[in-house]
Amino acid sequence: MIVTTTNSIEGRRILEYKGIVFGEVISGVNFIKDFAAGLTNFFGGRSGSYEGELIQARENALKELENRAMSMGANAVIGVDIDYEVLGQGGNMLMVTASGTAVRVE
Repeated sequence: MIVTTTNSIEGRRILEYKGIVFGEVISGVNFIKDFAAGLTNFFGGRSGSYEGELIQARENALKELENRAMSMGANAVIGVDIDYEVLGQGGNMLMVTASGTAVRVE
């Protein structure tokens, strides 16, 4: 499956537009990761625990997007956009949403 942020795929002709497709993931950040990120914030540097959580959430959202596109009969998703939000009272939930247009290409 081709997944791209562009609105076309070079060398491929779009045969059919299947519709808008989404992949969503809401991930909780546990106390240990929160504590480790707090130390990184205090001492400086990158937060490996948060980065890992973000990477995993993004990969899961894109995989869900692909699965939903396949179930619609698409073999590509164009115009993909990924959004990130922090949810929850303490901001301890991460929401990643991937959206795009499911298409059938030659």
